[in-house]
Parts: sequence; C-alpha cells; structure tokens
Amino acid sequence: MFNRFILAIKRPIIWFVRFPNRCGYGVHSPFAFNLITQVIYEKTPYYKYKTLKEEVISLIPKQSKGWNDASIKVNRLLFRLVNWFQPATIVDLGARSSSSLYLQSANMKALYLSMDAEGSNQDISSIDFLYIHLQNNPEAIMSEFNNLVNLISPGGLCVIKGIHHSRDMKQCWKRLVNNEKVGITFDLYDVGVLFFDKTKIKQDYIVNF
Repeated sequence: MFNRFILAIKRPIIWFVRFPNRCGYGVHSPFAFNLITQVIYEKTPYYKYKTLKEEVISLIPKQSKGWNDASIKVNRLLFRLVNWFQPATIVDLGARSSSSLYLQSANMKALYLSMDAEGSNQDISSIDFLYIHLQNNPEAIMSEFNNLVNLISPGGLCVIKGIHHSRDMKQCWKRLVNNEKVGITFDLYDVGVLFFDKTKIKQDYIVNF
C-alpha cells in the first residue's frame, strides 16, 4: 500500500520527464513505431475489457491476497500484446494474478502455462510470450530468465514487471537489455518489453506509457 502511495505521488513527475517519449515521436524504426502507436497507445475499447474487469471483481474474494496486484493499465497492455502477436505458447511466471485472465483471453488458441519460480523447470520446448512478475525480486528474475531464455523463439518477446521498482530492479533491467540474445527493448516504466528478433537493429526505447 505504501509503495502505491509513493508511486501515485511520483506519477506526475514520471509523466513530465518522459513526455518527449510519447506517441512514437522521433522513432524511425517501422516495427517500433507500429508497436508504440498500434499496441502500446492503442485506444480501441475492446469488448472483452468490460467482461474481464467484471470477472476479476467476481473472483477477487475467492483468490489469495495480492491476486489483483496488477493494474488495469498493465493488464490491458498484456492483452493487446498477446492480441497483436498471437503467440502459440504463453508462459506466465509468478504468483497467480488477474493478469492470467487477460493473457489467456487475448488468444484462446495459445498454450498457456502458469508457474511459479519453483515450477519453471516444466517440460517446455518453446516460448513465444514470457511474462515474468516475481514480486520485483531481481535475483529471482535473473535466475528464471537465464533458465528460460534459450527456449524463447526468435520472434518471441518477454515482459518484465516492475523494472523501476527499486535501484536493484533498474540494474536488473539493464542486465536484461544487454543480454546477447535480446534485440529491441521498450522501457515503459511499469514494465519492460524485450524482443528476441535479432534480424532488426537493436535499439532501446523509453516510452511515456
């Protein structure tokens, strides 16, 4: 609760600092520009948004504490990313949360696997979409990322939650960005998005999300 209060105070400052990095201004890569304008800033009121919100509200009393930690903004971004890229395999690594509903709903045909850190050694041959939310634990994130990175497909992506949560998380994000297997990256403050398509020129974007 305290962290949310502090973040609420910081939000206007964050928005002001990142203001120049909005709406794809100054982005010359067609791939990055399309992702920013058509996915990150997509304003389409998907009909599933309302249904998913109602489902989350109805399930909260039945779930464990913290199940609804993810913000609606982040959940909807996850939905749009999955809807855009239509991954065949989605791995949701972290405590069970409301994000799982959004990840699955965006592509009902995808193989969806939910696991915690202890279960990350499940038999997986390939990952197209990896979402890591391990309570902003940089050591656990790096460990699990290293365990799974070789399974991520060349056209796959990985979303990391809480990349600016602490100084250690910021350092963790830098290490992930510099991983030799990672291509284009997007720092959205609340989350970071890593792409593994090495055919595109590597660039690291900051987006006012």
